[in-house]
Amino acid sequence: MTILTIVGARPQFIKAAVVSRALRQFTEIKEIIVHTGQHFDANMSDIFFKEMELKTPDYNLNISELNHGAMTGRMLEKIEEIILKEKPNWVLVFGDTNSTLAGALAAAKLHVKVAHVEAGLRSFNMNMPEEINRILTDRISTILFAPTEQAMENLKNEGFDNFSVKIVKTGDVMWDAATYFKENKMKSDVAYKSKILTTIHRAENTDNHEKLQSIFHALEKIAEKYGMILPLHPRTKLNMAEIGFNIEKSSIQFLNPVGYFEMLNLLDNCRLVITDSGGLQKEACFFKKPCVTLREETEWVELVAANCNMLAGSNSNTIINAVEKMISTPQTFFFQNLYGDGNAGKEIADAIWRYM
Repeated sequence: MTILTIVGARPQFIKAAVVSRALRQFTEIKEIIVHTGQHFDANMSDIFFKEMELKTPDYNLNISELNHGAMTGRMLEKIEEIILKEKPNWVLVFGDTNSTLAGALAAAKLHVKVAHVEAGLRSFNMNMPEEINRILTDRISTILFAPTEQAMENLKNEGFDNFSVKIVKTGDVMWDAATYFKENKMKSDVAYKSKILTTIHRAENTDNHEKLQSIFHALEKIAEKYGMILPLHPRTKLNMAEIGFNIEKSSIQFLNPVGYFEMLNLLDNCRLVITDSGGLQKEACFFKKPCVTLREETEWVELVAANCNMLAGSNSNTIINAVEKMISTPQTFFFQNLYGDGNAGKEIADAIWRYM
């Protein structure tokens, strides 16, 4: 039995590492990893794969820095060639990137079974490319691995109970990863103890100069009061220069982009998280840190319902007020079992084997 795993960004490799580790219990399974190259990440060196306990990709397509249509089309073409060559029984995709959709489309058109990890997530904002990718991938998949009860409910509301598809609630693979690597890989580093950890990288914030100015106006005030560290995404840095932001005179402590394990250390030692990332919202919860999200909506709605995350958008006053509220909120909400028991990888591997 052969599984073709499609990944295109560092978070997907982390998720793939969790599932790959669980798949090794089945000696009859051969896994082939395809890296589309969608997101270049200097931190993804050979040591990254060694630390993640994941083999280096069997194929690297180096497809990046294209518009959505061109990127997805090029990936579709190349992945189809690999499927025809390797003849996998399954194509395994993660999340909601162009790589996810291209892998699912290539497989479905060649009548190869598709397994989608993180199925059923919805932000209900069709202006987000990720939302389109999620919905289309779910609809053409053979088996849907839903991480949360809300994801299960979303699929039910969209009529998936009436489709020829298996739906399995698994818990969240990133919870598996955070738990495993915190216990086995992390080294304590208190250099940034009790400061606020911030990340900004989404184009909707970085490419809109008015939004970016408003966000950094708030961040400066927050940094002056509480201290702040911010690993700086290259696109964010470029746009900050365009709005005339002076990094050298800022109260914010800027860092170069960090790897996964460095980010886990920062999370473990920070006081609160401010982010526009999807994954970091969950990881803040994993490390029992309150979170303020610089977006108008989130696919992780259960975090907002549990009061461990607040949506603040890009308005300066709203961001500042959200931070003050979350800092003063008693941290009792983290003990809800929102993302499973840390065995999502095993649930996924067992289901693939069961339905092969």
